[in-house]
Amino acid sequence: MASSSSLSSPLPLPSPRASPYSLHHCHLRLPSLPFPFTLHSNRLAMLSVKSAPPPPSPFRVLCSRDSRAAAVTKDSWEKLILKSDIPVLVEFYASWCGPCRMVHRVIDEIAGDYDGKLKCFVLNTDSDLQIAENYEIKAVPVVLLFKNGEKRESVVGTMPKEFYVAAIERVLQL
Repeated sequence: MASSSSLSSPLPLPSPRASPYSLHHCHLRLPSLPFPFTLHSNRLAMLSVKSAPPPPSPFRVLCSRDSRAAAVTKDSWEKLILKSDIPVLVEFYASWCGPCRMVHRVIDEIAGDYDGKLKCFVLNTDSDLQIAENYEIKAVPVVLLFKNGEKRESVVGTMPKEFYVAAIERVLQL
C-alpha cells in the first residue's frame, strides 16, 4: 500500500536536512547570471529582468481595429451586404487561421484601392457560423463578392492580390 506522501508528489521530496540547492526547488543568484532564477526539474526559468524599456519602433503594427474592412455579423448581414447599393466583398475567416491573416492584408489594400466603388467586410466564421453555412463555406479563408444582394464571385484560399482584383473587376462590369 502506498504512503500518503507518495500519492501527493510524483517526485521524492528532499528531506528537511537536504541542501537548499537541491534540484527539486531552489532560489539562488549565480554570479554569472544577471537575473534571479528558479530551478524546477532541471529547467531554468527567469523570474524577472530589470532593464530599460526598448526604444519606440518606427514601424506601425496593424491590428484588426486598424483594418479598412469592417466586421459584419449575422445582425448586420442583411443591411450591409444584401441591401448594399454598391458591390460588396466579404472575407470569411477564423481567428486561429494563419492564412486568413495574409488575406486580411490583401483585403485591406483592396479596400483602399476600391474606396467608393466596393465595400469590404470581414466575417468571423467562429462567431457567425450560420452565415458561413448558408453560403456553404467549408474552409477559410474564402472571399465572396456580392452585387445587388446576390453572390457573384468567390475566391477560395490564399491567393495573390491579382486573383481578387480580377474577380472584383468581373463583378464591377456586370
